[in-house]
Amino acid sequence: EVQLQASGGGSAQYGDSLTLACATSGFAFADWAIGWYRQAPGKDREGVACISNQYGTTFYLHSVKGRFTISSDHAKDTVYLQMNSLKSEDAATYYCAADAVECRVSFYYGMDHWGKGTLVTVSS
Repeated sequence: EVQLQASGGGSAQYGDSLTLACATSGFAFADWAIGWYRQAPGKDREGVACISNQYGTTFYLHSVKGRFTISSDHAKDTVYLQMNSLKSEDAATYYCAADAVECRVSFYYGMDHWGKGTLVTVSS
């Protein structure tokens, strides 16, 4: 059974950093794509970042490029999202998702497996 557990959310000040973690199990971590998505109240869900573990390729939402970094720890089957220079518009519930298809496709068309979210709030 594919399982994804997001953690690391919390309250941050404008300009602060937070690191989210997505602990995974139940699939071939080294071959799958893992994505981070977020949804703010009243807004649509949007893809934030994705990493294709098989190819080592990454994708980012334009507004987070240069501020957020997605990475994989293959020893722990965990994907991290390092978020720097947080802005108020980054406040949302963040979800991690996984798919056997690489990010280039799955990140944009929808991933099959989802975990519960972790809330990030940003205050100015």
